[in-house]
This record gives sequence, structure tokens and C-alpha cells, in this order.
Amino acid sequence: MKRITSLILILALAKGASAQTAVDALRFSQSSLAGSARYISMGGAFGALGADMSAISTNPAGIGVYRRSEISFSPAYYAANTTSYYLGNATDDTRYNFNIGHLGMVFTGRSRQQDKPGWKNWNFGIVYNRLDNYQTETFYQGFNTENSLLDYYVQTAGNKDPDALDQFYEYQAYQTYLINPDSLTGYYTSAIPEGDVMQRRTATTRGSRGETAFSFGGNYDNKFFIGGNIGFTSLHYESESYYEETDTRDTIFDFRSFNMTEWVSTHGYGINAKFGLIYRPDDMVRIGVAIHTPTWYGMHDEYSNTTRSNFDNGDNYAYTSDLGVYDYELTTPFRAVGSLAFVIGKAGLISGDYEFIDYSDAQLDSHYDPYFDANNSINRSYGATQNLRFGTEWNYGNMAFRGGYANYGSPFKSGTKPAEGDHSRQSYSFGLGFREGGYFLDLGYVYSETKYLYVPYTLDAGNSPSALNKMRSHNVTMTLGVKF
Repeated sequence: MKRITSLILILALAKGASAQTAVDALRFSQSSLAGSARYISMGGAFGALGADMSAISTNPAGIGVYRRSEISFSPAYYAANTTSYYLGNATDDTRYNFNIGHLGMVFTGRSRQQDKPGWKNWNFGIVYNRLDNYQTETFYQGFNTENSLLDYYVQTAGNKDPDALDQFYEYQAYQTYLINPDSLTGYYTSAIPEGDVMQRRTATTRGSRGETAFSFGGNYDNKFFIGGNIGFTSLHYESESYYEETDTRDTIFDFRSFNMTEWVSTHGYGINAKFGLIYRPDDMVRIGVAIHTPTWYGMHDEYSNTTRSNFDNGDNYAYTSDLGVYDYELTTPFRAVGSLAFVIGKAGLISGDYEFIDYSDAQLDSHYDPYFDANNSINRSYGATQNLRFGTEWNYGNMAFRGGYANYGSPFKSGTKPAEGDHSRQSYSFGLGFREGGYFLDLGYVYSETKYLYVPYTLDAGNSPSALNKMRSHNVTMTLGVKF
């Protein structure tokens, strides 16, 4: 399996269909603002409030706040637009998706002695919440006057025997006559010796990560609300990419173009636990705390690559790898959440969450490989960060008006954080709700933006090209529910 230890490749979602890297550990450890319409429209700041099914994934003590049983679900529309800046060019691409933000039910068991101190109710719930979307479409292109992907292959191949080359990359370039060993030195030479090629790449990613939680909690004297859950997570991530280099100016001897198609599919199933407490010292103040254990995943990857070359003399070659299959484990970091909310009677509320997470605690492992290089890269490059979420809600008759903001900090340590594309994310949201009897309808909208680097290859000379991607996503969610 290929190991990626260079920091610049950690910053990129780069070469490695046949590898599990620090990038994978980060991707599956982060979450986005998704779930019920009320939850997202208030920026996800629900740790001290509860009584929302998506809030149970933040602080399971929120299930104890329920006074009535509830069934609800949230269909959602998601769109992600990415602008890529590469070698002086800017390009755009967009991907759309319909999904389910949440689906669940909570059952409330009320005490017969509501007028006496003690436990008021015990509640149980089964809730599915979407935690992240992997729907993206990116495209970049630019004319590279200095180097080529083949320079990286030559650098990596050195003077190895062809049978020792990576079958997903260098060996494919060798089989398609893009790199060739020198008969005197044994070192490989490139069909593109000095750049001067048009480089293009398009990539589509699909999938999502979600969690089904079995939650249990209670209400003690309307002062303390406790809860816990066992969460069963599942994820699917699929990536298809097409990369090509073309001699558009016809300056390279006996070379026309080459292209590479990569495909990787990842499935994972995990388990975690969460515990939480909400304290209500008076009618106005709510204080919440919660801890999330790591999620322990069993992962399964399948991947394949195809390389094709075209030469001026009419020769064409193609080589496809065998289907790669690999099983491994991923452990995501521990999280801690502190929350504070102020409830102004029936008029409205203001709420905030502080979340701590240390991405350097993520770990890859397998029965065949301890992942020394990838785990060292995780530890050196990622660090502790804070996520902040704020929300507010104001009521007017049967209507509620909401707004929120969330700031997700960069996962990189200060010494390794890039000047641009540090994976931090900002989310702005608003929404409204309508209540009538036991029925409710909520609408929520979230706009998020983030920047990240993609580096197609790294060279020892340090003149590697990179694409800065600015992604802007839109999430529109509607929640329908009934209380009984």
C-alpha cells in the first residue's frame, strides 16, 4: 500500500486511490451542519436546549427535555459549487443531491407523581441523523510550463526494476511508454521532459456519513436532564477522477497526450457512545455538557486505475490495474461539548455551543499494516481545534424565526497550517417554523464555505503545482413532525 508522508500531500486530496492516508482520516472525522430544519437554522447550537432529534447527536441529554412523544423526518436538498484556481485559471463546477437530513421517533414515559420532587419522565428514542455530505464536483485546468505528473513518476521510480513499481501509477506509466528506463543508468526518463503541457482534472465525489442512535434519558425535577446513546454510524464515499496532460502547442517530440482514470469506493461501519447533562438553574438559564467517545470503524476499500497514452506516430497504449481490495480500521477523535442558553420566557432564546476536538488522535490500523507513516503524518500535521456554534429563535404567535452561525476551526497545527486552504469552515443559517396543535413544519437553510488545497503531485525541487478550491454549499431542509 502506498504511504503519503509529505505534508503537502496531506493538504491535498491527492494521488492515492490505492492508499489510506491522513486525508482519509480527516475526511471521515469532520462533520457538517446537517439534520433537522430547526437544528440547522440555529447553527446547530442545541447542546443546552434539547427537545430536537438532531440535538440528540450533540448532547443526548436533550432527549430528557421532551415532554411529549414525537415522530418527525427531514427531506433535504444539497448543492455544492466549487471554484478551482490553478496556474492562473479559475473554473467552476456544481453537484446537487436530495437526501434525508434526519428521521426518528421519541417516546415519552411520564411519572404519575408530576406534582412531587423527583423524576418527571424517562424517554427513549431511535433517530437517524446525517452527519456529513460528500457530494462534490471539481474541475481545474492550466498550462504548466515547468513540469509534468510524469516527473513525479520518474522521481518515485528511481532505478527500480519495473516489477517493483506501484501497479496503480508508475507501473502503468511504464506499460504505456510514458516513462522508460535508460539502458545505461537504469533510471527512468519521461516522455514529457520539460513540461509545456495543458493539465486538466475533473473529479466527482459521492456519498455521505450518517448515524442511527438509540438514546435514553430522563428529567429530574425539571432541573437536571441526563441522557446517553449508542450510535451506529455508516459511511459511503466514492470518487471518480479523470486527469490528462496534452501537448496542445505541439512542442514535445513524439508525444500527444496521456490520461489517467481513478476510481475508489469506501464503505465503513462504526460504533460510538455519547453521554450528556443539561442543568436548568432557573427559568432563564440552561447549561449543557456532553462527551463523545471515538467512533471505531471497520472500513472496506475498492479501487482501480487506468492509464492511456497517445503518441504522434499513431501509437496508443492502455493499461488497467487489477481491482484493489483492502480492509482496515479507523478511529476518529474524542469530542467534548459545552453549551449555554438563555430562554426569554415564551418570546425567544439565544444559545451557544463550544466543541473541542483533537484531530491528531485519529488513527488508522489493519491486521496487515500498522500505518506508521500515515499515523505519524496525522500526529505531526493535525491538532486540537475548537468549533463554535451560535443560534437564536424568536416566536410570534404560531410562528418562529431563527438564525445561526457556526465556525469550524482548521484541523491543522499552527506550524503546518497553509496560508490558504486550511479546511476551516464558516456556516450561516436562518429558518422559520410553524406550530399548530400537535403538528409542526420547519424550514431551514445553511450556506457554508471552505477552502482546501489539491496537489496533483509533489516534486523534490519544490515547484509542485496546486489547485486552491473554494467550495460553497447550500443545504435546504424541511422538517415535518407530529407530537402525541
